[in-house]
Order: sequence, then structure tokens, then C-alpha cells
Amino acid sequence: MIDRNWSGSLALATALCIAIGSAQAFDETKYPDLKGQWQRVGAPRWADPSKAPLTAEYRAIFEANLRDQATGGQGTDPTFTCLPPGMPRVMNVYEPMEVVVTPHTTHLLMQHIHDSRRIFTDGRDWPRDAEPTFAGYSIGTWIDDDGDGRYDALVVETRNMKGPRSYDSTGLPLHQDNRTVIKERIYLDKSEPNTLYDEITVVDNALTRPWTITKKYLREAKKDPLWRETVCAEGNRHVVIGKENYFLSADGELMPAKKDQAPPDLRYFNKAQKQ
Repeated sequence: MIDRNWSGSLALATALCIAIGSAQAFDETKYPDLKGQWQRVGAPRWADPSKAPLTAEYRAIFEANLRDQATGGQGTDPTFTCLPPGMPRVMNVYEPMEVVVTPHTTHLLMQHIHDSRRIFTDGRDWPRDAEPTFAGYSIGTWIDDDGDGRYDALVVETRNMKGPRSYDSTGLPLHQDNRTVIKERIYLDKSEPNTLYDEITVVDNALTRPWTITKKYLREAKKDPLWRETVCAEGNRHVVIGKENYFLSADGELMPAKKDQAPPDLRYFNKAQKQ
């Protein structure tokens, strides 16, 4: 008969050996120091919209969006209903970002409408049946550029996104087919280790060519920075009925968001009786 105490001790010892082995296999010194809180530089805008290499069709969509926004509408910016910004917009970093590197996954954590990302670095291939998400599916590889035994950059590709999505609140659109592919190179400034860059290339059918920009982030100098929580639904006064956006006034009444906007269809409500 097997001694249960002995077999239990053996199982515990085996589990500890596996855990210790995994910890030893992950050599933290090989990775860049990305600890701390990262803040975006500048306004949460993607880039100068006039420089976007949009096709004629999507340039017209963007300009119509600007006209709608000028009259009080939301145009092609979908986030006013609290939809996640999605990729690549999340890299505007609306709230401070934390980068957590583990042996098989690098996490970009942001407390803003599901902006957090998982970048798988375990050598996996693209899944065949993954459900599309706003953030997409990201696979990355750590690169040692100069051969010194330390990683210099994380190279990432993201696919399998769903929409609607725009680059920022200007409503600069991505193609409705959601076949976007995004390539990134994330790296520290070697001369200034508190500066982080993300070189982002967007391949999208709304563009005439791949569009590359570089985002810059600075590490917060405070030892214990504040991590804010953002809850989009809290205090959101936009109300979408059908295809129209209305607004909830301070006294709780439904009001138009644009001049001369028609009221919503009230066919399923009891009509007020005239006195």
C-alpha cells in the first residue's frame, strides 16, 4: 500500500521543482526595464488627419464625419456609446499604461474601456477560429538587435479585429471590412531609458498604402504613481435610439444632440392625452 503522506509530499515536491524551474528559465535581466507607469506625450490623437493616406472613398467618409461632428453629431467615432476604442487607437493611451512582462505573454494594462492588451510571445501560430475582438489578437517576438544577450525591442503583429473602430475622436476611419493588420516595434530609448516608443504601421483597405507613425510615452517619475479608474458608462449622457444620437439633459430629459433633429419614434409608447 502506498503511504498517502509520502505520495502527497512527493507531489508537492514535484510541483515546487516545476515552479522553480520555470522561474529560473525566465531570466528577467534579458528584458528591458519597462516597470512603472507610462504616460502618453501630447493629446490623445493619432496623427495629423490631413496626412492620412486615405482612399478617395474613405476621405469622403471622413469629411462627412467632420461635417456631422460640426453640427453636434458624433460622426464615425463609435466610442461615445462606451464601445472599446480597439486597435490601434488604444495606443493613444487614454489612461496611464503598465507593461508587465512574463515568460509567455507581455501585458499592456490600461484602465480605460477594455484597452488592456495581451501580446503572446510563446511562439504560437495564429488561431483559426478565434472570435474577433476590438483589441485583436497579438503575437510578438523579443528581438536582440546588437547581439549583447539582452532584448532591445518587442516586435508585434495584430490581426482579427472587429469594429466599428476609428483612430481617435476625430472619427478618422478604418475600413469596415475589419481586415486591418497592425505591426509594431516597441522599444526603450537607449539614451533615455524613461522614454518608450511604439513604431506602429497600419495596413488597412481604407488606406492607399501602409501608414507608419511613432508614439512616445514617458515613465512617471513618482515612486508610487496614482492609478486612476475610468468607467465610461458612469456619467455618459449619450442615448442612441435607432440610428440617432440624443442627449440626456441635466434634469434627466431627452433632448436633441443636433439642431433641428427629429424626435425618436414613439410608436410603442402611450401617447399623452390632451386635457
